[in-house]
Amino acid sequence: MMIAKEENNIFLKQSNLKQNYAISTEKLNIYYGDHHVIKDVSLNIPEKVVFAIMGPSGCGKSTMLRAFNRLLELNEKAKVKGDIKVFGKSIYKMNPIKVRRIVGMVFQHPNPFPHMSIRDNVALGLKLNKLVKSKKEINERVEWALKKAALWEEVKNKLDEPASALSGGQQQRLCIARVVAMKPKVILMDEPTSNLDPISTKKIEELIDELKREVTIVIVTHSPAQAARVSDYVAFLYLGKLIEVGSTVDMFENPKEKLTEEYLTGRMG
Repeated sequence: MMIAKEENNIFLKQSNLKQNYAISTEKLNIYYGDHHVIKDVSLNIPEKVVFAIMGPSGCGKSTMLRAFNRLLELNEKAKVKGDIKVFGKSIYKMNPIKVRRIVGMVFQHPNPFPHMSIRDNVALGLKLNKLVKSKKEINERVEWALKKAALWEEVKNKLDEPASALSGGQQQRLCIARVVAMKPKVILMDEPTSNLDPISTKKIEELIDELKREVTIVIVTHSPAQAARVSDYVAFLYLGKLIEVGSTVDMFENPKEKLTEEYLTGRMG
């Protein structure tokens, strides 16, 4: 079992071997004004796994996720101390736009552009960032991304219809396709199924399992059950502190910290 203390945390020890982690944080502290939200978190996330960050509402999960691709900087009240590295390079030594190409984001609420077609929703980032040149290349990438998001068969005959015609679950998969089209190396997912029905949730979770073969996925969830279903590794965050981190199997079968056990057994929400 891996515990979130420097002397015991195998993730931290392995950093001495110069392993190329997808995301690493070093003494990460985040503030909203005078409110200390994330408290001295050091964490390493391996490549091509599903890494769940779980914890009760208000513990700082989404705040930390938004720091990983510098979206947090759009909040003028937010202040970050410490460092975050993506594949060994500090994100603060990179252009924020480049960081967001490497580290994509799927939000809690599906946010396609409703009056834009399904095709144009997926192609938007490609066009804005000039990642593909011809209409043929754009259409090929759109089809590829929709297939990756397990949505192609449902929309292939209505690509020019507005995204607002899709169901909530389809809209969320469309948002995933929009991110996938940019070919990021990491995809951040902030409670991606919290507003979806069980059938749509199952489809998204199956999609997550497929995508991890090619990209690292970091998912925020308040549901221990979901973390158990989809993740390979879990970090438990409570009141801004990293309480425990380890493989999902170890965490659920043999939690080392009392707070972790109480959260997993429902005695603490």
